[in-house]
Amino acid sequence: MSIQEIAQDFLQLVSSGKVHEGFSNYVAANFIHHNPYFKGTRDALQTAMIEAHETSPNEFLEVKKSYVDKDTVITHALVKKQDMEITVVHIFRFEDSKIVELWDLGQVIDVQSPNENGLF
Repeated sequence: MSIQEIAQDFLQLVSSGKVHEGFSNYVAANFIHHNPYFKGTRDALQTAMIEAHETSPNEFLEVKKSYVDKDTVITHALVKKQDMEITVVHIFRFEDSKIVELWDLGQVIDVQSPNENGLF
């Protein structure tokens, strides 16, 4: 698999509640992340993803765009929950086909936005 395919498969797995599988298949032991709401460790993010799935599961995640530059993959995705839709950008850095670093930026989609171009 290419790193682009790995990033997308990882997102599909963790967003559907298969967090352990996503982490064991694709995330390096020395992984760090930059989500400001949790400690920057592998275990902290994995635990947060499990808890998020239990309390507010996603209905689906659809990667709309994906870009690759050397060891970095950027995805722009739509996440649908029961009560909202969110646009999320993930930035993955890879070493040896494993995710070693992750950034994520999200925004709730305002259905009454005046912007006719939308978020995608």
